[in-house]
Amino acid sequence: MNKKPLLLALMLILFRSAFAQTEPSSAKLTLPEAINFALANNESIKKALLDEKSAEYRIKETKGSGLPQLSGTGTLTLNPALATQLLPGELAGQPGTTIPVQFGTKYVAQGGLDLQQMLFRKSFFIGLEAAKTTRELYSLRTQMSQEEIMYNVSSAYLQVLQTKQQFDIINANFSRLEQLEKILTLQYKNDVATKVQLNRVTVNKINLENQRTTLTNALKQQENALKFFMGMPLEQNIDISDSLTVLNISIPTDENAAEFIASRLDFKVLNTQKELNKLNVQNIRAGYVPTLNGFGNYAYNAQRNEFNFLNGNQPWFKAVSLGVRLNVPIFDGFQRRNQIRQAQVELDKLDQDLSLLTRRTQMDLDNALTQIKTSLASIQAQEQNVALAQEVYRNTNELYKEGLSPLTDVLDTEVSLREAQTNLTNERLKYQLAQLTFLQAKGELNILTK
Repeated sequence: MNKKPLLLALMLILFRSAFAQTEPSSAKLTLPEAINFALANNESIKKALLDEKSAEYRIKETKGSGLPQLSGTGTLTLNPALATQLLPGELAGQPGTTIPVQFGTKYVAQGGLDLQQMLFRKSFFIGLEAAKTTRELYSLRTQMSQEEIMYNVSSAYLQVLQTKQQFDIINANFSRLEQLEKILTLQYKNDVATKVQLNRVTVNKINLENQRTTLTNALKQQENALKFFMGMPLEQNIDISDSLTVLNISIPTDENAAEFIASRLDFKVLNTQKELNKLNVQNIRAGYVPTLNGFGNYAYNAQRNEFNFLNGNQPWFKAVSLGVRLNVPIFDGFQRRNQIRQAQVELDKLDQDLSLLTRRTQMDLDNALTQIKTSLASIQAQEQNVALAQEVYRNTNELYKEGLSPLTDVLDTEVSLREAQTNLTNERLKYQLAQLTFLQAKGELNILTK
């Protein structure tokens, strides 16, 4: 039996199953689906996750500097002319003279192992803590990237929804004009309507067609922006299924940024950066503390007047040394003192950033709440306006059919109805975006994934 077709079929089934877990349905795409897809596929988030992985390796690197450092050494020295030294003649029974003597051989070879072990260095422990804090910082930055993507995807999603509703408005009005055009065409053929009246309806219909073309291009660009933020291939088709009231959160009458600022990711990032700067100050000050290192050397060396180191009959001499090395800083030209002052300036700047963040968050909250209240009132007014415009258009159209109203009134009421419907969708979009900004200011965008 040929197993290759069966194996290929199984691989295809597994591939489709894995693909379905990452690709959203092209038929319907809800906001939570779009956000979750972006969290799994956006390149910025993937890059932030790689930074987290890099931080883990940095911790291991720092730990490694406290472990024994072992290296192999080897040297081969050629002495074409040996150095000459003068010894007192008394050593050879020739008082009052000096005797030239050369020490060493033409060839010298040495090989061995060199061991270094840090016994005490305060900066090592500070560096280890700094590496762990850096890992926490990268983790927070990953969450910030996710939060930014959630906001961008939601904003793009809402704009696509609004444009699709604009299509519905234009299509409905276009259908009404088509019906009116058919009526006028029959009336014109029966000499009841004039050519001018028929042309006016045709002009309005062409204007709507041009608006539909413009909206088509805008929708394409907005969908591309949405797919870009989601990390989705631009050639893939998507279909938005939600209504423009996809966000409907409970809005309080007032909010104080000081009550929840500590839970915001950007606030945590700034505080983590402060911790890193404090550790940097400690690390600089650790330069004043003595360091203690142990060392060991195990080597063999040989000296020859001829290059015959591979001759096993010639001796090699062993040398072993062990010891500790103490380094006590005494004077560095005030370098560390000025480095500490620079680091303290950076800490002061972070304090200003924290203060600025608190005030900006309060401003965003106030502005979002104001926009929410304003848009909510405008939506209620526009809904009444749309209902009234629909009633006016219906009555005017009936009067026109009975010959009691001119065509211009019908066209004017059609334009008024379209404007009222457009204003309503615009206010609904503003209301949704204001809620989105409110959630961002509170650091609660993650509720959109549910």
